[in-house]
Amino acid sequence: MTTPTIVCLGEALIDFKATGPLAFQGYCGGSPLNVSIAAARLGAAVGFGTQISSDQFGDALLAYLQANNVDTALVLRDDAPSTLAFVGEVNGEAVFDFMAVNAADTRYNPQPSPDLPASTQFVAMGSISLLQEPAASSIIEISYRHRDRACVFFDPNVRPALIQSRPAYLLKLQGLVGLSHITKVSTQDLEWLYPGEDSAQIAARWLHYGANAVLLTRGQGGVSLFRSGRDVRDVAAPAVEVVDTVGAGDTLSGALMVSLLAHVNKGEDVLSLADDRWRTALTRAVHAAAFNCTRSGAQPPSQAELNTFMDALA
Repeated sequence: MTTPTIVCLGEALIDFKATGPLAFQGYCGGSPLNVSIAAARLGAAVGFGTQISSDQFGDALLAYLQANNVDTALVLRDDAPSTLAFVGEVNGEAVFDFMAVNAADTRYNPQPSPDLPASTQFVAMGSISLLQEPAASSIIEISYRHRDRACVFFDPNVRPALIQSRPAYLLKLQGLVGLSHITKVSTQDLEWLYPGEDSAQIAARWLHYGANAVLLTRGQGGVSLFRSGRDVRDVAAPAVEVVDTVGAGDTLSGALMVSLLAHVNKGEDVLSLADDRWRTALTRAVHAAAFNCTRSGAQPPSQAELNTFMDALA
């Protein structure tokens, strides 16, 4: 397997999607895992770092990663149970309940801390893996240690049910945004984090914290790109018949890193790409996210599926 250019760090869990009263369909999930699958299906060399249970759910997660050509050399196994997430819908928005106390992925603490392959150009982190120790400290340490030679991509993917203190989380979030080069956040997340505040002002504040780029996703409204000293760039999302929104944001993240890598591989610095290059990358990413919404569960497109989808809408 080719050494990874993208390494995703964080939780691997089972999403149980509600299909009726007390009826659920299970899917392999977790935001960082979904990002890794999305990027791998689009042709990138992807590695995943986490700790996976030795239970039957863990076996399914490991098999799913390997079936999608994700390098699992950084995956540890543990006897603790798998994290389980139960996903319902309220007013068109996904809501989550978690069984995650002392789960295998929350106990991720590799000793010694791994050195990522020299080929790594993106380190993706975020979501609930940064809420529980020792996994949070382990992931932050790995990301920080590699940020001078790889672009750190951060998505808070806010899950209020697991946040014990909003003030403490907001303080931690400031440091995580400053650690990252690119931070992606949804309007739903911002409404919970900073109710009533203007999103452009929040993005400006995050750029001041140290992020090079802030991406604001608006669901069917597309995505906005904020960078210091540059005009805001908006990219529209294609209209589709939505079956399920689970995994759409993760698909966008994975697809964006793959698209940006196309320019990095030509010797360009991803953080200083011209606006038209960002627009091209974001256009492909929002189309990948839209395609994901046409299927149940987090089901990112393959490269061929995305190309066909985009051609049909051109």
